[in-house]
Amino acid sequence: MPYAKGDGPSVVIALGGNALGNSPQEQLELVKNTAKHIVDMIADGVNVVVSHGNGPQVGMINNAFAYAAANDGKTPEMPFPEAGAMSQGYIGYQLSQAILNDLKARGIDRSVANVITQTVVNPEDPAFQNPTKPVGAFMTEEEAKAKAAETGWTFKEDAGRGWRQVVASPKPERIVEFDAVKDLVDNGYIVVSTGGGGVPVFETDKGYEGVPAVIDKDRSSAKLAADFGADMLVILTAVEKVCINFNKPDQEELSTMTVAEAREYIAQGQFAPGSMLPKVEACIEYVEAFPKGKALITSLECAAAGLEGKTGTVIVA
Repeated sequence: MPYAKGDGPSVVIALGGNALGNSPQEQLELVKNTAKHIVDMIADGVNVVVSHGNGPQVGMINNAFAYAAANDGKTPEMPFPEAGAMSQGYIGYQLSQAILNDLKARGIDRSVANVITQTVVNPEDPAFQNPTKPVGAFMTEEEAKAKAAETGWTFKEDAGRGWRQVVASPKPERIVEFDAVKDLVDNGYIVVSTGGGGVPVFETDKGYEGVPAVIDKDRSSAKLAADFGADMLVILTAVEKVCINFNKPDQEELSTMTVAEAREYIAQGQFAPGSMLPKVEACIEYVEAFPKGKALITSLECAAAGLEGKTGTVIVA
């Protein structure tokens, strides 16, 4: 049944996978705190779509199946796209349940839906020519070469710790279930979608086909927010504000950045490639695709205050 939407802005919130813990049990406790902050926004009239990372979780699933397949002779290896869908399912279940429980505790008459989401990527994307994202279990060089010959997968040595499968990180082109997510949001549901960037798929003459790859969840969240015409993209991380000269005596917190300023800071090498850089780049992509919107980078604890303009780093056109 339709629910009454909030009278505030529409917001896509991107949660980091590392913030969700290292096990399903730990995650179940952590998402209760996450849900409280999200429901604080909902209580203020904000219309929320939640996306999330899945790096640690999909790695855990992938490693568990690989270990079982190698040691018990009965368990099949799990294809990487299916492992991604599994992670979306259980993370989305726990987030949806925690948000729904908090809504009920506050007497807020809304419901939550979790949508397992596919994301179209281009087989001609240059990322497929140089896979860089390590996934799955460590192997010896001999095991990796044998597996590569058997499967056609790419393996690389990982920082002296052994060999691992590596997959591409292509650009998200289209979210397959976007219409379903939009219909749910338009009918007043809080939606969890595009987990882990969405399961990467090729769009072929015969339909969709899963592909071993990892899509950056912040870029997919930016795509989702731009397609919605969401008023704001909120990327949550471990810090309250983006900094330049990070961890140096002249470190400076930034309250606002234009796209031009953000690009200049990127050219200066101000943002670490493995942490803040992809978040800033995702904000740029969203604002350039939807110039009326604003992007916010802040911590979970500061998200509500950030939406009110009291803290965080805002990126605008």
